[in-house]
Amino acid sequence: MRRGPGRGKSPRSFHVESLGCAKNQVDSELMIAALERTGWKLADSPEAAEVLIVNTCGFISDAKKESIETGLELKARHPGKKVIMVGCLTERYGSDLGSQLPEIDGFLGNRDPSAIVDLVEGRRPGSAPSPAPSPVRQDRTRLLSFPGSAYVRVADGCSNRCTYCAIPLIRGDLRSRDVPSIVEEIRGLLDRGISEVILIAQDLGSFGRDRGAPELADLLSRLSALRGDFWVRLLYIHPDRFDARILDVIQGDSRFLPYFDVPFQHASPPILRAMGRLGDPARNLELLSRIRERLPEAVIRSTFLLGFPGESEADFQALLDFQQQARLDWLGAFTYSREEDTPAWGMTGRVPAQAARRRREQIEIRQVPITERFLDSRVGSTLDVLVEETVEGERMCLGRAYLQAPDVDGLVVVNGTAAPGTRVRVRITRRNGVDLEGDAL
Repeated sequence: MRRGPGRGKSPRSFHVESLGCAKNQVDSELMIAALERTGWKLADSPEAAEVLIVNTCGFISDAKKESIETGLELKARHPGKKVIMVGCLTERYGSDLGSQLPEIDGFLGNRDPSAIVDLVEGRRPGSAPSPAPSPVRQDRTRLLSFPGSAYVRVADGCSNRCTYCAIPLIRGDLRSRDVPSIVEEIRGLLDRGISEVILIAQDLGSFGRDRGAPELADLLSRLSALRGDFWVRLLYIHPDRFDARILDVIQGDSRFLPYFDVPFQHASPPILRAMGRLGDPARNLELLSRIRERLPEAVIRSTFLLGFPGESEADFQALLDFQQQARLDWLGAFTYSREEDTPAWGMTGRVPAQAARRRREQIEIRQVPITERFLDSRVGSTLDVLVEETVEGERMCLGRAYLQAPDVDGLVVVNGTAAPGTRVRVRITRRNGVDLEGDAL
């Protein structure tokens, strides 16, 4: 979390640098709540804090490097302050990380964010009663998301076992929360004025499977009974775990946004099998058709993984063909990161990094006109926009419509003023790159 400069160190104060995904952000929010409940104060900057906490990411090589560099940089700039590294990187590497980074004052994994209190106060984590959140509701004193939005983690861990993925090493197997606790937490967020609830998990489609059957549709039905004018956005549904029953709920309640983040990763059957995924191009295209037939306004984001071991030019061509047929509205392309202790680590047929980058760039270039056509089709329409921030010195603000998820998609530039966290009706007048522009009505 980066804010403005501090004006002086406060006693029992801490500062958090949160790296990585939305799930890490939720962990940071829970740590902040635990510390504030015991009298610690959140500082706006490292200069104003006694303790500096880096919530790390350990998913791929670049994220690991950024996490380590952030911790070392903070210690170099503030040698007299306690620097603690927590989260996914420390969960994955444990004591090995401590021996390699003697400059860092403490390490904590990601299984119990409230244990940060013991570590900050100089105790061994778990040695004293911790101010753990209520099992009924995960209360968070502060939200690090933009005004009006809140992430709600409904499950942690993953049991899909994709061969390239380190998440099971970091987060463990799937552990779903119980439905009543989630509903109660969301009710509390709505009472605080939250306008957009974003449901997250490593795979939302697997929610409840650790109890024997998928429960996402049941959860959405329970949320549909809540009163109020709010949005519910779903992120990260594995295509092999997509429960078509959720389309019934979304179709019947306009508060559930027809936005789907479905990471297909590839379209070549041999590569999908090597990745440990069950789908094939025909089945995945059929899923897209079913979603769009039921929900004509549906927006679909996906990710492709390039350069997986064994990926040939023919495999890459199969992915290009799928991209043209799928007409995905938003697409992120990434190159394979070889992660130790994953099944793919020892696979033969490694793709040279230069070839993987070339394929990723080709995918990205081909996606541009697809996304531009999608955005152009919204010009002339009227959309509800959740305002995230105002533009200083201008009668202008920035926000997102239902077709844009935080951080990964474009924005709507609104001509007019509105308070961050509120929703306004906007007539879309033009597209500018991956952003839309329009006038507040």
